[in-house]
Amino acid sequence: MAPGTRNMVHKIKKNLYCFKTEHSSFIFKYSMQHQDITELLMQDNSRTNTDFVGGFVRQKPELINELWEIYLSEREPVSRRAAWIIDTVSENNPGWIQPYMTQLINKLPGFKHDGLKRHGLRMISRCPIPEEKVAELVNICFEWLLSPSEAVAAKFYCMNILYDISQQLPEMKHELIDSIEFQLPEGTPGFKSIGKKILTKLYQEVGR
Repeated sequence: MAPGTRNMVHKIKKNLYCFKTEHSSFIFKYSMQHQDITELLMQDNSRTNTDFVGGFVRQKPELINELWEIYLSEREPVSRRAAWIIDTVSENNPGWIQPYMTQLINKLPGFKHDGLKRHGLRMISRCPIPEEKVAELVNICFEWLLSPSEAVAAKFYCMNILYDISQQLPEMKHELIDSIEFQLPEGTPGFKSIGKKILTKLYQEVGR
């Protein structure tokens, strides 16, 4: 593509984005009248579409309930896209997803897709854990942390969740240290980087 043509295309896209942003309320209302939120999620898996739908969820937090049902339905890829939006919009508003924590922890062990696990763990890491679910969550996180088949991202959030819980249950700090140390020699560079940071804090706390 010639430079002049490329610049023209870029300019058109930029103008179209500005138009979409300025008139997003109209676009969204029109969309919601003609299709449900599942169809909106399936239109595009880009960050732009995620931000677009997420912007209206921030304006109408009650939409989280519908997104949550889609997330827990485990229908790929729409469930993963719903999880991404819920995770993103709740970053600065963790209270929006607090009522769903028990349900999420119950569902967590059954998730097959790494993306569903990752978003679920990331959301849990930002919220207070219901007291009656702490033991169950600890077991899930230790199991995934020690599993050779789990993705590094899931292990990262498991380590963080377990570390946070260990601040309330200090008796589990030594088990967490052993679990991380056991995997360090064969761990990926990402796992080693995260694991060593958490170990440094744990060593200081247990006097090692």
